[in-house]
Amino acid sequence: MKNLVFLGCLILLVTAYAISNSHASKSKNPSKTKNTMAKSFYDFTMKDLDGKEVDFSSFKGKKIMVVNVASKCGYTPQYEALQKLYSENSDKLVILGFPANNFGGQEPGSSEEIKSFCSENYGVTFPMFEKVSVKGFDKHPIYRWLSDAEQNGWNNEEPSWNFCKYMIDEKGELIKFFPSKVDPLDQEILAIINA
Repeated sequence: MKNLVFLGCLILLVTAYAISNSHASKSKNPSKTKNTMAKSFYDFTMKDLDGKEVDFSSFKGKKIMVVNVASKCGYTPQYEALQKLYSENSDKLVILGFPANNFGGQEPGSSEEIKSFCSENYGVTFPMFEKVSVKGFDKHPIYRWLSDAEQNGWNNEEPSWNFCKYMIDEKGELIKFFPSKVDPLDQEILAIINA
């Protein structure tokens, strides 16, 4: 009889241990928790330079280029190429400009000043958003998504300077990162847009 009681207790202990390990491994499974927590690019909404809320789901079905921009940078003349790219491909591409003051204080202006600068100097018509931080402790959630592989699926590269470019496909998936020095009219960018 003692042997049966002992055997019953042993079975209960082994079963309880197996169940607790099963639950622990499920809660520690990074792929499951990360996928349920990750947002889609289309889940974001942000205010443009006029303070109007823009729902990113309105960009579904087009390629998207996200660019951190600045008015007083050596790369600022890229605004001209960005506008040309947008004007020639607006049926299949949207460019989203995000003013940021993270690099050398090269975007000190207010929303009104940025809007005026872009319009008067480069005729910018693509969507421009309120100033954000693109790196560091106060990095905006959209740039956390763009530069965190756990959220976007593969890329951990954050902007190294102004005018870094992230390409997103028609399904809202991040597909390519280009550093500042890559011209917006680069052949590889054009190939992605026309693919």
